[in-house]
Amino acid sequence: MTAYAPARYADFHILHPLPASLLNRGEDDLPKTLHLGGVIRALVSSQSWKRAVRLRLEDVLDEHAARTRMLPLRVADALRAAGWPTDLAAFAGTQIVRSATTEGLKTEENQRGITSATLYLPRDVLDDLTDLCTEHRPHLEEALAKETAAQTAQAKGTRKKPKTEAVLPAPRIASVIRRRTATINLFGRMLAEVPDAHVDGAVQMAPAFTVHPSSPQPDYFTAMEDWASPNEAGSAHLQTAFFTTGLLYRYATVNLTELTRNLNGDHEQALHLLRLFADAFIDVMPGAKKTSTAPHTYPHLVHYTIRDRRPVSYAGAFEQPVKHAPGGGYTAPAITALSEHAAGLNRMLGTRRLIGCGYATLHPAPVAHLGAAHTGLDDLIDALTKDAALPTGTLA
Repeated sequence: MTAYAPARYADFHILHPLPASLLNRGEDDLPKTLHLGGVIRALVSSQSWKRAVRLRLEDVLDEHAARTRMLPLRVADALRAAGWPTDLAAFAGTQIVRSATTEGLKTEENQRGITSATLYLPRDVLDDLTDLCTEHRPHLEEALAKETAAQTAQAKGTRKKPKTEAVLPAPRIASVIRRRTATINLFGRMLAEVPDAHVDGAVQMAPAFTVHPSSPQPDYFTAMEDWASPNEAGSAHLQTAFFTTGLLYRYATVNLTELTRNLNGDHEQALHLLRLFADAFIDVMPGAKKTSTAPHTYPHLVHYTIRDRRPVSYAGAFEQPVKHAPGGGYTAPAITALSEHAAGLNRMLGTRRLIGCGYATLHPAPVAHLGAAHTGLDDLIDALTKDAALPTGTLA
């Protein structure tokens, strides 16, 4: 397989029915909504679904990462657990972020020195950083003694507040912080403070929304008091929760060119991660309120396209809200809307940059304009991986 030029994208379009559920809610504790096409739709944020996909991929690959501002605190905890004095362990934790760059990473001193920016790191960097502190323990002890003496002098008014100097080797700490996992290569990392630590994400994921009107619906419930006093009736808890229902349109795209670049040109690994992402994006759902709603449905239709130059969302198919079928249900009308929108885009854009496409569905009848029909998701993922590897300009 040769490098993609111009950029190549794998687009995923999913129609996913949901019963009563609350996969994502806002700060007001209500289900998130979207005003689109003149009506209110239920919405699930891309961040919510992306996190669920990321955690699944980390489990599958046994390669875990952490999004955290607590790095100095976790380093200090690990050193204390190894028998270090509390003050020396805390000082070493601050030195990790102070020594990461010439000026050090920005921290929040009124929040115990956590980093101002959220770091996205392989979880096993903690072992490397504590080993580094152990290796340089004499230097840390000497620096802590000097800083303590300077603070004492400052308290007596004999000198200004001391400036914390870097003790640990910055190149080694920066090298550890720059390390990546597969999910970092997929989803990217924003970290401007450390040179070359920023990673452009290869995955773009849109918020999921219902293809039809869907407003939050109230659910008044009580929790009974099982140990009530004799002759006393009542409940221990009363509340009104809210849930949403509907048929979601879900969309994500993977920039295979960017992913290959993030993997230092390893095309086979890029295809492997594309396969794993496809399986996770189709299969995984956010876990909010799952114990009280159990919304464990599967997509009714999954459609993919492999395109060169730019990705193409089919969200425009549902700008006009879908009307339910005469006998009820939105699935069949939504499939028709998706099919017709795909046909219109193919007419307008042409198929010169469409490398391959296909679909799998529970729908009993063939669906036009979505490419080859596949009997199951395994076949679909095999086909999209094969299409993604085709040379530029090839129409599967």
